[in-house]
Amino acid sequence: MSVTSNPAGNAGNPLSAFPAFRHFFFSRMASTMAIQMLMVVVAWQMYDLTHSAYDLGLVGLAQFFPALAFALVTGQIVDRYDRRRILQYCLAGQVAIAVLLAIGTLNHWIGREVILLASVGLGIAKAFQMPAQQAILPRLVPAIELPRALAVNSAGSQFAIILGPAIGGFIYVAGALAVHAVCGALFLLAIAMISLVRVDWVPGGRAPVTLGTLFAGVGFIWRRKEVLGAISLDLFAVLLGGATALLPIFARDILHAGPWGLGLLRSAPAVGALLVSLYLARHPIRANVGRLMFASVALYGVATIVFALSTSFALSMAALACSGAFDMVSVVIRQSLVQLETPDEMRGRVSAVNSIFIGASNQLGEFESGLTAGWLGAVPSVLLGGIGTIAIVACWMRLFPSLANRQMLADA
Repeated sequence: MSVTSNPAGNAGNPLSAFPAFRHFFFSRMASTMAIQMLMVVVAWQMYDLTHSAYDLGLVGLAQFFPALAFALVTGQIVDRYDRRRILQYCLAGQVAIAVLLAIGTLNHWIGREVILLASVGLGIAKAFQMPAQQAILPRLVPAIELPRALAVNSAGSQFAIILGPAIGGFIYVAGALAVHAVCGALFLLAIAMISLVRVDWVPGGRAPVTLGTLFAGVGFIWRRKEVLGAISLDLFAVLLGGATALLPIFARDILHAGPWGLGLLRSAPAVGALLVSLYLARHPIRANVGRLMFASVALYGVATIVFALSTSFALSMAALACSGAFDMVSVVIRQSLVQLETPDEMRGRVSAVNSIFIGASNQLGEFESGLTAGWLGAVPSVLLGGIGTIAIVACWMRLFPSLANRQMLADA
């Protein structure tokens, strides 16, 4: 990785004054939009082929398990090798998957097994990509600008999450092949952008791999109680309070909104998260970060309860938008705490563990929602999830008092 001057010398400047961050931002935007489009077309193709909700669930699980299986390996690699190069390889792998799916679609041999195999490949690529992205970002801006950079980066990701599926659905009118082609082009653009990133970081040494080094990320998080508290709070809150998997039931059977309503409901949390990200980019959080994080997670639970009880489409949209907004506050604080508390030589391993928590909260949360809804029904499932989230906040404030009382992101 090329060496340039430390970005700390530009502290206080607009984030656009840091070329490395600018190129990283656009790479992340392009790759996020591509993966969102790709997942939309993959889900559509899978359902067209099998008409099975179970197979749709397998697509998500096929992406989660590689992240779990490679968690210890990815952290080691991200800490030992050029993080920019790792991102290039991950994106190149996703280009190959898009090409594979395009060829399969063109020649009419794409099937359930091919889609699941491609999903496993995407899971492997993301298992390395996510910790590399998290670990490289703190080297692109001064530490004082990191919360703002995280907010801007999150805003870009949320914008891509909103725009990607919409564009993918529009292009799908021309056929799945067209969507795969556009996804491949966006991944290539992401590779070009990340290739322009220049930071003053040198990969770590090649010390022998031992059980101690493999589990160093887990041990570090366990010893840093504030980091453990922040990561586990997010895990259990989203695991219990997430309602994404049940949105089709709410759209059709409770709100009577149809497919168009489902699309709006799915976009509502990202809209709320985007608005908060844009605000935090201009007004970064500086004080009372612990209580603010706990309050935002509690309000996320309240918004989930409102959504569960609502029979009004407008109120349900507002509740989901608020849930995304409150969740984004806690995400920015959590990510800032994790990155600022972690030495650079440990960021890969810590980010790999953090990625497992994120994947578990999102993908396993959807599984938990579906399982609970099968037993109790959709409304009781989401309602209990919101109540459980508030209960988790109360417990975590007692278990992690230093986190609840933390004043600054960068503690002295």
